[in-house]
Amino acid sequence: MTAAVPPRPVAAADRRRAARWATLAGLLVTLVALLLAPATPASAHAVLASTSPTAASVVSSAPSEVVLTFSEGVRQVPGKIRVIAPDGSRADRGEPTFNGAVVTIPVDSSGARGTYLVSYRVISADSHPVSGAFTYSVGAPSTPPTDSGTDNRANPVVENAVKVMKGVGYLGLLLLVGPALVLAALWPRRLSRRAPVRLAWSGLGLLVAATLAELWLQVPYTVGGGLFAGTGTAFGDVLGSPYGIAHLVRLGLLAAAAFLLRPLFAGAVSRTDGIILAILAGATLFTWPLAGHPAASPAPAVSVAVDAVHLGSMAVWLGGLVMLAGFLLPRADERELDAILPIWSRWATLAVAALLLAGTVQALIEVATPAALVDTTYGRLLLAKIGLFVLVIAVAAYSRSLVRRRAAAGRPGSMRRAVVAELAITAVVLGVTATLVQTTPARTAANVAGSSDNYFAATLTSPLYSLQVELDPARRGSNSVHLYAYTSDNRPQPVKEWKATIALPSAGIEPIDIPLLALTDNHAYGEVNLPAAGEWQVRFTLRTSDIDQATVTATVPIK
Repeated sequence: MTAAVPPRPVAAADRRRAARWATLAGLLVTLVALLLAPATPASAHAVLASTSPTAASVVSSAPSEVVLTFSEGVRQVPGKIRVIAPDGSRADRGEPTFNGAVVTIPVDSSGARGTYLVSYRVISADSHPVSGAFTYSVGAPSTPPTDSGTDNRANPVVENAVKVMKGVGYLGLLLLVGPALVLAALWPRRLSRRAPVRLAWSGLGLLVAATLAELWLQVPYTVGGGLFAGTGTAFGDVLGSPYGIAHLVRLGLLAAAAFLLRPLFAGAVSRTDGIILAILAGATLFTWPLAGHPAASPAPAVSVAVDAVHLGSMAVWLGGLVMLAGFLLPRADERELDAILPIWSRWATLAVAALLLAGTVQALIEVATPAALVDTTYGRLLLAKIGLFVLVIAVAAYSRSLVRRRAAAGRPGSMRRAVVAELAITAVVLGVTATLVQTTPARTAANVAGSSDNYFAATLTSPLYSLQVELDPARRGSNSVHLYAYTSDNRPQPVKEWKATIALPSAGIEPIDIPLLALTDNHAYGEVNLPAAGEWQVRFTLRTSDIDQATVTATVPIK
């Protein structure tokens, strides 16, 4: 009888050596991407703070330049800043200059009398496009010209696709991290690893696909237009931006980690490889905040660190819940659950504690004031996230009580239902988070809204839409009006036609039409001159389809 020949230890060593070399190759790709990154200063999700000439103002002579001052530093989108003369021709001359938050546009100083239109689209340091338009007049106002150039408006399909891909990326991360941790530390030897390993590889695939899709979508998201808008130059600009560099680094780190995940999933990873994998995972987490709001906050180092902790804690907690509900509770026996659940309970407690701490620090930085928590879209989304999180904590407390009473192993059905409830609520939390990272931080929105000593803001509701109205400075003379339409669940509501009038019945002033310019599908801008103080009656009619329209009204105190 011939003895079986054991597998050569050299072969296993060769495989480990090859995996490490492959990991080094992935890290080399990451290093090259980092070396290519431009050294740009950090700033925040920008909004237009002031202009020269002032919006809606009348100047005696044509200026030689138009100056836009944003709340934070911005970058150029080529060809997206234009000044249109009263006759529809281009009044800007040469390329605008960018100096941090100040953009200077040279214009023809011998221009004709009448109203000029300035349209712009720039990119803030957290990679969000900022677009808009305003007018000023030379000598006397005239009918505002029309910008016949390329569209500056954001495409709603692209905007929604960006949010979806953010959510898919979060989903892929938790489906990768959860199985990896459980297989490395908690998986019973007698159970097959095939299904959780497939789930983990699926998570990695989703994460890579979402990262590539985000890079692709950032091009039309930056320049405006549909899914296939943009050129090779625009794509190169995205890849060379901090946003693109962060995503390229993420892809390199994931490629390096993939070669070490295979032995981990097989249960044969060495201690050294495990440490390397943990370092790669930690570095990967930092690519999310470096491509978003945290890198552009007033305290970028703190924001980036706490956001990475927040994201990692989320992945550990939710990924572990998926493994618990999908595999361990249905398959493990009572003895195994008695050993596994107390350990998982401690992990979950630490993860939730880190989430709460990191979330609190994030809120203090991004919201800044209690008023911004309720007066801005970002603040209201954050409140919704907190409310959902409280529900999750309540369910998690019930799960932990089962573990403490040693009842989970004997009542896996109750434990599984609690875990499924946690997952259902946190799925909604992920959706809110994906929208939150695309929303102007409350500190920025509140500061700009409050930059005037007198300012009117209100939210008007109808069965068809919710309308956010902003009028600045709410004084006699020229006023700017911004309108934002939303659905009942706080999503952008496309509007086909905007109409607005304002009247002062107490002074015998009949309704005045407010000319409105649609900047995006759900955002319109207008200017109106109010000759007297008093309680003005404003009326807005929005048509959302060929047959659906609704009217809302408000009283605006003008000083």
